[in-house]
Amino acid sequence: MERSVSVSVLYTSLLGVCLASSASFPSNINIGGLFPTESHEYEVFRFALSHHQDIPKLVPQVDMVKMGNSFSMTYAFCSQFSKGVYAIIGLYDRKTVNMLMSFCGALHVCFVTPSFPIETANQFVIQLRPELQDALVGVIEHYDWTKFVYMYSSDSGLSMLQKVLDTAAEKDWQVTSVNVETMTEASFLKVFQDLDKGKEGQIIIDCETERLTGILKKIVEQGKNAKSYHYILANLGFLDIDLTDLRKGGANITGFQLVNNSEPSVSPIVQQWMEFDIKDSKVPKTGLKYTGALTYDGVKVMSTAFQNLRRQRIDISRRGNAGECLANPPAPWGQGIDIQRALQQVRIDGLTGHIQFNEKGRRTNYTVSVMELAPSGPKKVGYWNEDEKYVTTASFMRGSNDTYGLQNRTYIVTTILESPYVMLKKNHEQLVGNDKYEGYIVELAAEIAKHVGYQYKLKIVSDGKYGAKDSDTKMWNGMVGELVYMKADVAVAPLTITLVREEVIDFSKPFMSLGISIMIKKPTKSKPGVFSFLDPLAYEIWMCIVFAYIGVSVVLFLVSRFSPYEWHAEDYEEGGEPQTPTQAAASNGVQQGQTPTQQNPTQQSPEQTNEFGIFNSLWFSLGAFMQQGCDISPRSLSGRIVGGVWWFFTLIIISSYTANLAAFLTVERMVSPIESAEDLAKQTEIAYGTLDAGSTKEFFKRSKIAVFEKMWSYMKAADPSVFVKTTDEGVMRVRKSKGKYAYLLESTMNEYIEQRKPCDTMKVGGNLDSKGYGIATPKGSHLRNPVNLAVLKLNEQGLLDKLKNKWWYDKGECGSGGGDSKDKTSALSLSNVAGVFYILIGGLGLAMLVALVEFCYKSRTESRRMKQSINDAMRCSTLTRMSGNGSGGENGRILTHDFPKTVQTLPCMSHTASMGLGASGM
Repeated sequence: MERSVSVSVLYTSLLGVCLASSASFPSNINIGGLFPTESHEYEVFRFALSHHQDIPKLVPQVDMVKMGNSFSMTYAFCSQFSKGVYAIIGLYDRKTVNMLMSFCGALHVCFVTPSFPIETANQFVIQLRPELQDALVGVIEHYDWTKFVYMYSSDSGLSMLQKVLDTAAEKDWQVTSVNVETMTEASFLKVFQDLDKGKEGQIIIDCETERLTGILKKIVEQGKNAKSYHYILANLGFLDIDLTDLRKGGANITGFQLVNNSEPSVSPIVQQWMEFDIKDSKVPKTGLKYTGALTYDGVKVMSTAFQNLRRQRIDISRRGNAGECLANPPAPWGQGIDIQRALQQVRIDGLTGHIQFNEKGRRTNYTVSVMELAPSGPKKVGYWNEDEKYVTTASFMRGSNDTYGLQNRTYIVTTILESPYVMLKKNHEQLVGNDKYEGYIVELAAEIAKHVGYQYKLKIVSDGKYGAKDSDTKMWNGMVGELVYMKADVAVAPLTITLVREEVIDFSKPFMSLGISIMIKKPTKSKPGVFSFLDPLAYEIWMCIVFAYIGVSVVLFLVSRFSPYEWHAEDYEEGGEPQTPTQAAASNGVQQGQTPTQQNPTQQSPEQTNEFGIFNSLWFSLGAFMQQGCDISPRSLSGRIVGGVWWFFTLIIISSYTANLAAFLTVERMVSPIESAEDLAKQTEIAYGTLDAGSTKEFFKRSKIAVFEKMWSYMKAADPSVFVKTTDEGVMRVRKSKGKYAYLLESTMNEYIEQRKPCDTMKVGGNLDSKGYGIATPKGSHLRNPVNLAVLKLNEQGLLDKLKNKWWYDKGECGSGGGDSKDKTSALSLSNVAGVFYILIGGLGLAMLVALVEFCYKSRTESRRMKQSINDAMRCSTLTRMSGNGSGGENGRILTHDFPKTVQTLPCMSHTASMGLGASGM
C-alpha cells in the first residue's frame, strides 16, 4: 500500500515538472515582417500564415517599407525588435542589405529572406533562395558557349557575374559584360549590332523578374527575337515570365525553374493560392511566383523550427524590456543563438523542393530544373544539382511536331579524322570547340545545323573506326556504336549506307555517291632511250622507208638511163668553160677510143652526159626526203613522175612523224601492272587489302560474285594480314611497298589522295560497286526528317558539288592531271634528243674519215701518174689546198688555168701547177 502511494507521488511530481516546462514555452510566437507595399511576397506571407496555425502560433508584426530607403528599413527593424519579435522574415535590396546584416549580427536576431543570396559570414541570415551561379556555368558548358554577352543588373548583386568571369578566365571564354542599369537605348542597339557583325547570338540576362520583363520587351521591339539568337535567363522563375512574344520570333530561350508545379505536394497549394482572398489589394491577382513560393517556404521553416524548439523544451521567452537596437555597445539577445540553430537544422520539403541549410545559412542539397521554350510552350529539358551537376532529361516522341529543345540543345555530332573530310587546323592547339577542325564534313555539318536550326559539338570517335559489328561480342564499334548506344546524336562523316547498318541506325539521303576502287603506287616512268626520236614510227615503218629510199633511187637511175630526155650534149671550146667531172670522164672515154690523128687539137666534139648516176640518184632521193631539195632535177616525164610520187610519200611520212614527235618526246609513258579487279584476282605477286571494320571489307565478305569471292579468300588467308586499321596506314603501305601492295578503298578518297603530294599513287580501273555516304541518326531520332530535308536542299542548291570541288580539286597539289603533270609539260631534256646529237657527231666523223680516204686515194693516184713517192704527192697536194690558190667554181669545182703541156709533166713546179694538176686529175 505504501509502495503504490509513493509511485503516485512520483508520477504526480513528474507530470508537474512537464506541465511547468510546457507552460514556460510561449504559445504565440511574434515574428516580424518587412515587405514592400502591396508586394506579391507580403500577400503570400499572409497566405502562408493562414496555413500554419499549429501551436506555437506565429503572430505577425509587419511593417511595410520602401525598398532602397535605409532609414525606413532601420526604423522598421528597430520597431519590431523593440516589440520582442523572435525572428524576422522579409526582403532586402543592395542598399539595405548591409544595414540588415549588421543589425542581425550585433543583436543576434535571425532574418529569414527570399531575396538574392549574398556572400556573408553572418550566421543569423537564413537565405531561402538557392545560389544559381554553379547551375548557370553548367548550362553554359553544356551548350559549349565560348563567346557570349552577359547582361546583368546590380540589383541582385554581382556574385553570379563574378563566378562566370572567374570560370571564363579558367576556360578562355570571351565574355562581354553589360550593365543594363546604365544601358541607354543607343547602347542597347550597339550591343546587338556588334553581335550581328560577329554572327554571334548568345546572350545571358541576369536580372530580377521585373527588370527582366522590360529587357525582353525591348528585345521584341527591336526584332532581336529571331531564330539566330539564344538567350539564357539567369532567373529561377522561368514560368513566371511572359515569353509569348519571344516565342513568335522563334528565338531560343533557356532558363531555370525552382518551383515544380507538377509535384503532387505543390499543385494543391498553388490552387489554394489562386482561391485565396486578397483584401484591399490594388494589385491584380497573379500566379504563385518563385519569390512567393520562397516566402511560403520561409514561413514553413520558421513554424517547423519553433515547433522543434517547443518539443525540445528550450526556453526562448523574452522577459522584461526587449532592449534597444541602437544601444552602444549593442546588447545581443541571449536566445537568438538557439533560434538560429533551430532554423539551420530544419529539413523539410517545400514548394521550392528540398529545403536544407549549411552552417552559413545558405541553401544546400537543392535541385534546379532547366527549361527551354518550345513552340508549344516551356518544357523541361534537364536539371542541375550539386552532386550530378547538369543532367539532360529531354525526351522526344517520334513523328511529333513538338521539337522542343531542338534549337537550344547542343547536339553531339560524331565524326572521324579523315582527310579531306575532317582535319585539324594547323593552329588547332590555340582553338577550341568546332573551330579546331576544317574539311568537307566540317562545312557540311555547319550547313546541316544551319538549315535544321540546332547547335552542335563535333566529337571525334574514340576508337577511330567507322562502325562494324564484332563477330565475337556482337557489339557495334566506331561511329555506328556511338549512335546505337546513344553516345552521340548525329554522325556526319563519310559513312557508307549499308544494309547491316540500316538495321540499327537511320540514314539520310546520300550526300555523295561513290564506289570501291583500286589504289596502286604510280609506276616508275620509263626513261627515254638514246634514239627515242625514232619512237613516233614503228621499226617496221623505218625499215620500209629505207627500202623505199633505195628502191626509188634505183628506179630514178634506171628511168634516167633509158629516157633520152635525161641525156644532153655539151660542147667545150678550148679555153672555154670547163667540163663537169662527169662530162670530163665521158670525154676522156671517147678520146681514148680515137687515134691521135682523129683528134682535133683546137675543138672537141659534142659529149652526151646524164646527171642521174647512181650516187646522184641517191642524193636526190635523200634531199627530197629531208625536205631540203637538190641542185639537180629530172628532165624527163618518167623521172618527174618518180620524183613527184616520192615527194608525196615523204610529205605524208614527215607530217605524220612530226605530229607524233612532240607527244613522244614530252610525255613519258607509264605502264601499269594492274588495270582491273580481275588482274588482281588472277595474280599473287601484288598483295591487296581493305580497311578493317569498314563497309569495303563487308562488301567482299558478303559478295557472291566469283571474282570478289576469290579476292576475299585471298585477303582472309593472307599472312601477314593485308587489312589496315586506318586509311592513312593503307596509303603509306601502298607507297612503301614498291608496287607490291594495292589498297581497296572508296573512290572519293582514292581521287583525293591522288591529288596529294608526293603524288605517287593512282587509281586504276573502274569502281567495283556503287554506293553512297549518308548522315546517320539513332533509330527513331526526331532529327532524321529535318536532316534528310536539309541534305536534299543542299543537293538541289548545288552546294554539295561545290564543296567537293573545293576540297578535292581546288586544293589539289598535283595539278589537274594528277601526278607530276607540271613536269610532263616542261622543256625537253638532253636524254630526249641525245640520239640526234649522236647522229650529228657520227655524220661529221664519217665525213672527216671519208675525206681522209679520198685524199689518200687521190694522192696515191697522183704519185703513180707523176712518178713520184706518195709522201711527196701528199705533201704537194696539202700545200696546194692549204695555200688557197685557184678560182672557185660552181658546185665546189676548182677551175684550173691553162698551162703548157711540158709544165704539167714537171712534179711540183709551183702551187699553181700543182693545183692545176690536182684539178685535172679530179
